[in-house]
Amino acid sequence: MNQTLFEQLNKWHEEDEHQKIVDLLIAIPDEELDYDAISRLARAYNNLGLYEEGLSQFDKISEAGKQDPLWHYRVGFALYYLKRYEESVEAFRKSDQLEPDNQSTEYFLSHSIQKAEKQKREELRLAKKKASLEHSSSVTEKALFSDIFLADFWEDSEYAKEDYQSEPPTDELINSIEQELGYKLPSSYIQLMKHQNGGVPKNTNFPTQEPTSWAEDHIAITGIMGIGREKSYSLCGDGGSQFMIEEWGYPDIGVVICDCPSAGHDVIMLDYRACGKDGEPEVIHVDQEDDYEITFLADNFEEFIKGLVNEEQYDTSEEDKKEALDKVAHGKFSPLLERLCSRVTEVEQVEQKIRSICTRIVEEKGHFSFHADELSYVMYDVQFWLYTKSYPNTSREQYLAVYQNIIAFGGEFGQRGYAPSFITDWLDARIREERIVQDDGVIRFTSSYAEEVIIKLKEA
Repeated sequence: MNQTLFEQLNKWHEEDEHQKIVDLLIAIPDEELDYDAISRLARAYNNLGLYEEGLSQFDKISEAGKQDPLWHYRVGFALYYLKRYEESVEAFRKSDQLEPDNQSTEYFLSHSIQKAEKQKREELRLAKKKASLEHSSSVTEKALFSDIFLADFWEDSEYAKEDYQSEPPTDELINSIEQELGYKLPSSYIQLMKHQNGGVPKNTNFPTQEPTSWAEDHIAITGIMGIGREKSYSLCGDGGSQFMIEEWGYPDIGVVICDCPSAGHDVIMLDYRACGKDGEPEVIHVDQEDDYEITFLADNFEEFIKGLVNEEQYDTSEEDKKEALDKVAHGKFSPLLERLCSRVTEVEQVEQKIRSICTRIVEEKGHFSFHADELSYVMYDVQFWLYTKSYPNTSREQYLAVYQNIIAFGGEFGQRGYAPSFITDWLDARIREERIVQDDGVIRFTSSYAEEVIIKLKEA
């Protein structure tokens, strides 16, 4: 590979312009591509999420890559995100043997082993459930929720009435929703919805045997979707089951039944894989943040509802605050945030300034998250200034797409989720205030407001 091409590919890689790498390299005849060029092409496919295409390229240089730890690492990376965990274990293990003590390799090797074991358990559990259902000769009539249970189940709140709660569903509406979803809803769910059609329960936590993105030993829900179309958080509402499957990419294996506090980055689903579309579904947690990983919760909806416990049982606010303070003080920045900070000359020790602002946020809230408060807006401003300083030709769409890679999903120094509406609300507010201007599709701070942001950083 000539030096000019080498430098261009490196530049595009640093700028996350992976499609440009692909477009350039696939235009070159195969016989003119050497080992390094094909490896970079495969890496670019990986970075675009096109893992099958990446593996296809890696396969072309498999013989030459046998003793290259980076080749095995990148193959393992593709296999990992294709959920071929047993194969990814082999690839990362070989990479680790060839280059011991590489932290990234050790991280993926450890997680591949865990996920391979979980995948095996899940496959075995589903196989047993299917076999049990096939050999079952009678249908057990399930107990319904008692009046005493129902009387103390729901939280009375204006938020629930506004976003979740509808009139009790008629049989005609239930049939219509079932036809639209393509699944028969559990009788226990229908009974609960006829008592109150959607809402926020008093108990919002459910214990788990395995850790998830939410906690080591439990998950939390925000509310239970009702049967209908009008409310945002109803099964066929604009934030309902079909929206989460079609727009957010959740697996098409059933019905999204509960949303979670992560603002879309994990949900609770009714899982019909074992029972079929007319059977009694299991209840699972699906973690979008962890490549839609599934965690089994309960054999049926009734068991899930009766297993909900109050959040006070998992009150770890003091420990959470301590952990969050340690994160913002010492957590490693995301590669993108590191790169953006490295290009700052206007503010000395900009990394520590960012950590200082975020420490104040944690002290005020008890956790590390940005919302619509004053300090959060400071951090929205800081991130925008950092990014558009390095990438001055950024459009609104481009920034909204890249935002999550700065801090929201920033690894150690990250928040494990965010609500996109907070970012769009901040952006719209700054445009109305004429602090952000748009020129030919490009958005940027005005010079005067950029100076204000710099001053706030210096004073942090």
